[in-house]
Amino acid sequence: MLIVGNSIISDDIRDVKFCCNMEKCCGNCCVEGDYGAPLEEEEIKTIEKILPTVKKYLPLRSLQVIEEQGFYTFDDEKQLVTQIIDKKDCVFAFKNAEGHTFCVFQKLFTEQKIDFIKPLSCHLYPIRINKYDEMTVLNYHRWDICEGALEKGRKDGIALYEYCRQPLIRRFGEAWYGELERTINNNI
Repeated sequence: MLIVGNSIISDDIRDVKFCCNMEKCCGNCCVEGDYGAPLEEEEIKTIEKILPTVKKYLPLRSLQVIEEQGFYTFDDEKQLVTQIIDKKDCVFAFKNAEGHTFCVFQKLFTEQKIDFIKPLSCHLYPIRINKYDEMTVLNYHRWDICEGALEKGRKDGIALYEYCRQPLIRRFGEAWYGELERTINNNI
């Protein structure tokens, strides 16, 4: 376990080698699971603002679900999550011609049509954050869908914390990430 500021970080985040491999997983993290992606309250406001633009790129079934049920709901633990379709697909997911699933937010962000890359929980995945009073706990979420990412991470020598550098900085800031790197380097 590592401690950086008010964060407790599992050793897996330092030790696991990880790099997404869409050719292997086909983006199935957006279509598998019991609930949609966890959302922060401020992300709800951001999504509401960009929804008119985003809707233009969503499949018809996503539009129907959003119209009927909204784009977010609550999971069993009362956490805000994206709405899902038929108990699997995130309403913000779409498939390309090859059948790979992608996030509409990331597509539009990359094309510079919106300034929101995607929900932080998706950006950070497979790191999951739990909040406890003044502390945050960061854990690695193991999932068989990500076997290809583990293989690629080992092959390329990319540690999970390195792979998730940008979303970790997005959440905690540059100084925190620098402290994480120093802590890791001092504990190797």
